[in-house]
Amino acid sequence: MKTAVLSDIHGNREALSVILDSVKKSGAESMIILGDIIDYGPHSDEVIEMIKEFPLPLICNIWGNHESAVMNEEYERFSSERGRESAIFTRNNLSEKSFSYIKNEMTNDGIYEFSLGNLKCLAVHGSLKDIYWKSIRPTDDFSSYKEYDYVFSGHSHLPHFFEIYYDADAPLMRNKKKTVFINPGSVGQPRNHCPLAQYALFDTETGEVSMIREEYDIEKEQKCFSHKTDVFYKERLTKGV
Repeated sequence: MKTAVLSDIHGNREALSVILDSVKKSGAESMIILGDIIDYGPHSDEVIEMIKEFPLPLICNIWGNHESAVMNEEYERFSSERGRESAIFTRNNLSEKSFSYIKNEMTNDGIYEFSLGNLKCLAVHGSLKDIYWKSIRPTDDFSSYKEYDYVFSGHSHLPHFFEIYYDADAPLMRNKKKTVFINPGSVGQPRNHCPLAQYALFDTETGEVSMIREEYDIEKEQKCFSHKTDVFYKERLTKGV
């Protein structure tokens, strides 16, 4: 079974539209969403409607730090004043339907355990060190993830795919236990110096992970930004930074 893994859409309608078309063509049978579907971009309401209408089943759809901040009106952990102002602007302009969806149809603690066949999986927006605000990085201590076969995370807007091997009492596996870490990058606000919309495709049978990048109409999305929000979030789309 192929599963599409999306994260950090950030209210970018044009990027999500292209990614959902790509997911349809990929043969994916399910989808994982790792948080931050709202804020920064101008189309938080529209993104929520697109997710609601998309025909694939959602394995999980967890809150990110932006859902948590907006819903709880807790903005102090944003690293900049423009980040706080953007989140407040998003809250003030979300529809009642969007509030209801975030509150009632998303997993509102930013973390979710599930199984894919016999694979034990973890979805977390950030990391086990800080579910909302600290990303998994390839140089981290990974001892707390040993029980999982796959760990899906977002938040950094930087895609990664790597494997960690732990010592284990498993002679048939040469006394090693493996955990695979996947971050699909960002659909709507990439920061890996690539402006393309990004997601991952995971095949549960073969273990193949494909990092997909798709072109979208950046200028069309940029034209929809409000003059009341910082131009930084609009301009960064051009460079993917």
